[in-house]
Amino acid sequence: MENYLLIVLLVIVALAAIDLMVGVSNDAVNFLNSAIGSKAIPFKTIMVVASLGILCGAVFSSGMMEIARSGIFVPAQFSFHDVMIIFLAVMVTDVILLDLFNYFGLPTSTTVSIVFELLGAAVSLAIYKIVTNDLAWNQLASFINTKKASEIVFSIVLSVGVSFTVGMIVQYVSRLLFTFKFVEKEKTVGPFFGGLALASISYFILIKGLKEVSFIGSDVKGWIATHEMALLAGCFVLFTIISYIAIQLKVNIFKLIITIGTFALALSFAGNDLVNFIGVPVAAYQAIGIFSQAGAADTSSFMMTALADDEIVAPIWILLISGLIMVVTLWTSKKAKTVIETEMSLSSQGGGDEKFEANYPSRIIVRFFITLGNGLRYIMPRTLQSSLNKKFEAPIATKKKSDDEPMFDMVRASVNLMVASSLIALGTSMKLPLSTTYVTFMVAMGTAFADRAWDRESAVYRVSGVFHVIGGWFVTAAFAFLGAFIAAYLLKVGDIYAFIGILAVLVFLLWKNAKNHDKKVKEKELEKQKLAKQNIQTIQQVTEAKAAQISEVVTKTNILYKEMIDALINQDLNSLSTDRKLIRKLNKELNSTNNWLYDFIRNLDDNSVKASRYYIKSLGYLQDIVENLIVISNNIHTHVDNNHKALKINQAKDLKQVSEHLSHWFSKINDMYKRLDFTKIDDIINERNALQDFINEMLDTQIERIRTSENSPKNSKLYFSILLETNELVSSTFKLLRTHTEFSDFRNKTR
Repeated sequence: MENYLLIVLLVIVALAAIDLMVGVSNDAVNFLNSAIGSKAIPFKTIMVVASLGILCGAVFSSGMMEIARSGIFVPAQFSFHDVMIIFLAVMVTDVILLDLFNYFGLPTSTTVSIVFELLGAAVSLAIYKIVTNDLAWNQLASFINTKKASEIVFSIVLSVGVSFTVGMIVQYVSRLLFTFKFVEKEKTVGPFFGGLALASISYFILIKGLKEVSFIGSDVKGWIATHEMALLAGCFVLFTIISYIAIQLKVNIFKLIITIGTFALALSFAGNDLVNFIGVPVAAYQAIGIFSQAGAADTSSFMMTALADDEIVAPIWILLISGLIMVVTLWTSKKAKTVIETEMSLSSQGGGDEKFEANYPSRIIVRFFITLGNGLRYIMPRTLQSSLNKKFEAPIATKKKSDDEPMFDMVRASVNLMVASSLIALGTSMKLPLSTTYVTFMVAMGTAFADRAWDRESAVYRVSGVFHVIGGWFVTAAFAFLGAFIAAYLLKVGDIYAFIGILAVLVFLLWKNAKNHDKKVKEKELEKQKLAKQNIQTIQQVTEAKAAQISEVVTKTNILYKEMIDALINQDLNSLSTDRKLIRKLNKELNSTNNWLYDFIRNLDDNSVKASRYYIKSLGYLQDIVENLIVISNNIHTHVDNNHKALKINQAKDLKQVSEHLSHWFSKINDMYKRLDFTKIDDIINERNALQDFINEMLDTQIERIRTSENSPKNSKLYFSILLETNELVSSTFKLLRTHTEFSDFRNKTR
């Protein structure tokens, strides 16, 4: 029995380490996004400050560990064996769930996952006990700590609305005070803003946090509790004076707030969220200790009443080790960067390549607020409107935005940190595990909304992104409950076999997700290198970029067209599905390039501005080529997917010939642009006539077949659509080639 318990404990400890790593990868966005987005301090400094905050917060988290032990289920109703099953099911589900969300780059809630996993596993075993022991179903409530569980769920849901609202209000007031020319207002408003920000951060994080640590005496805690308002007022006065002195010494008060705020939010994150990662393993360790002290007790009959004892605290050494693992993960995790990109894209002050597509609810909401805004403008005096609009006028960039420029300014970053850390620490002090993801994300969205970062150009995409993330939170709750419910049941009935099987599945999924994520990261980096959008400034660079992109699109079009015709002839639906995905990917890459046209034009030097129109026209014709390809792909895929008749031998032979002629033409075009040798461009352009004449002959031949022997309307419809769209494909390519000759004439005139 001792060996069995040791194995189970080692497995849970290993899962705890993995959970810490995948959890930090998901939650790093919560305390890094403001500092990274504002570019207020160097990245390495941000990481060092956040690391120190995590280590300190890990020590402060001891008082939260009871959530895992007795906050969701009633230990007295479960045996030692059942409790260990619950803990194991929770850990396995949590690791899989968080790793999956990290893979897709969506910030999910570790608090929601752990709460609903504990609930799911406990309900699973409670139902098992009721069914096997023939108990009444109304006894299910006696197994669950319904009061505490409902309190936790309510606090999590409430935090969404409160965080957005508070963030929006504080940011709106702050922007009215500072405007976007905040440096000019720093000397007058800065000391009071710094005093309020630093006082709130210090009060809620340090003072409230100190009340929960186990090594602070009860007399000190009592004194803090009775002098809270005096301490808050004293902190405000002290930090206002410090802020004033700092400003006089030319210290940027916003950088100071962001630095301290990052430390505070990282501390708050560790203090509040460490229970989500190691609360269950610590509870399992303590349960084994309680069971071992009981002597030779039976695992299935020994009830875990003692696990609910409030005097049980997590050992400091476990908290410190956990903190160190979190710090190491913070510095090494690639998935953390993927999750950070999501929130950055939704809170960015500028437009650009949006991460999410618009949807129906986002359009309705944006349209509603536009109508509401128009109504308010009708009521509000014009002088007041003009005054408010001036305060929200962001400086217009004259050059293209680079990766080194901030996503938003330091005023918004300061508000994000001040509001989020205060709300999270307040929840922690009340022993309510508010979701740090919910709070920080919704605060960031509230401040972005108040700062008018969601303008007419981006609002519909940003709102859609918020819906995607919030929808993911609900999915987290559902899958956490169901996953832990099923895992607990399998472990209960399958015993050691289920234990081994579940671990094997876990290892496989972690390996598969890691492999796929690395592949996605490499593809994204390769795409950035290929496009090199931000380096195009001169006519020569315009020429090279245009040629490289045309060569790539023509090559892919050539390959995909040939593959689609072959797959149609062979009725190969799998190949057609693959080709359709590749065409969509190609179209997405072109759309990404088009999204940067505004910045591309801004970035050009004065001598190259007129030349940019030829690059823009080329992109338009490339888009036409890909759209022709999309139509052909969709028509062929639908025909084969609907199990319509295969092509006749003559039809297949004709399309093969068209494909070969087109391939030969495209190969010449690709070679010309690849070598940048345009001496034979006129000959290649003239070949277009012969190719289109051949396509017209195939159309005439099919018309004759219909008049004499063809008896399949679906085949004829598909055959015509392929030839007609191929004809359009050739025309789009011809227009693309003509653009180069126009560009060459332009360059000769300007020399």
